[in-house]
Amino acid sequence: MTAFTPQGAPSAEQARQALGAVRHEVAKAVVGQDETVTGLVVALLCRGHVLMEGVPGVAKTLLVRTLSAALALDHKRTQFTPDLMPGDVTGSMVYDARTAQFEFHHGPVFTNLFLADEINRTPPKTQAALLEAMEERQVTVAGEPLLLPDPFVVAATQNPVEYEGTYPLPEAQLDRFLLKLVVHLPERDDEVGVLARHAAGFDPSDLEAAGVRPVAGPAELAAARAAAASVRVSQEVLGYIVDLCRATRQSPSLQLGASPRGATALLRTSRAWAWLSGRDYVTPDDVKALARATLRHRVALRPEAELEGATADGVLDGVLAAVPVPR
Repeated sequence: MTAFTPQGAPSAEQARQALGAVRHEVAKAVVGQDETVTGLVVALLCRGHVLMEGVPGVAKTLLVRTLSAALALDHKRTQFTPDLMPGDVTGSMVYDARTAQFEFHHGPVFTNLFLADEINRTPPKTQAALLEAMEERQVTVAGEPLLLPDPFVVAATQNPVEYEGTYPLPEAQLDRFLLKLVVHLPERDDEVGVLARHAAGFDPSDLEAAGVRPVAGPAELAAARAAAASVRVSQEVLGYIVDLCRATRQSPSLQLGASPRGATALLRTSRAWAWLSGRDYVTPDDVKALARATLRHRVALRPEAELEGATADGVLDGVLAAVPVPR
């Protein structure tokens, strides 16, 4: 695949058009996952990480591979297992008999898009090693920090059905993810489209044959990040974000509400979404559009609410309906 080589520094509008084209490129290989693609693009703009929850076989791996190809970014994947060690992710010191010295061998985390497949299948020690790299964006070796590439986004997956032999992420670690995206099974028409592509010879391992090409690169992404960070937010919208998060802490269905970190995350994602939508200011609708994906993993249901069939998304919908929207 030919590397993407932008001509000069792109403008904010050129960057927006390029990121819009990324969605079109991803659609050449992945059908019916527009919400997940948008979430990953928002995470890239916000320098955040994504937790994707979905059953096996809904194209989570293919989605990350295709997105990295459309953005001319490197990607790596690690299957998380119960015997995975922290060094298998971050890298480790290896003795070289020829030089009689230890050398650091970089782990798969040294990439732009890192797919941590089934993160809840590995023990807490390995989970913590990855989450430290996510937070600090570096790996410490023999007391010396090694910076991870920029951009660096972790797309972690977990299976919502199988819990035997898993190590669920605690709330404090879940809070480190900017977004939690629910990857749904495709609608019937989309699933027919998937089969039609395969019947026509589509090979998921050959994205170039599918016509996927780089349409954006680091320059576009840098321009997009700068533009998204400059999107204006009124005091009324800031107050609306705070009121939403405070309402989750007062909900009788929740034993844990969104923290101030959740409020700042919602501010960042709302800005990114507003910019992608072509505006230089945030509206309450932008906040609503990203509220569930940004907050669903930052709240915890009370056991009695779970027994009654309540869900995090359902509670958040109630909060969104109850909190007054600023004019």
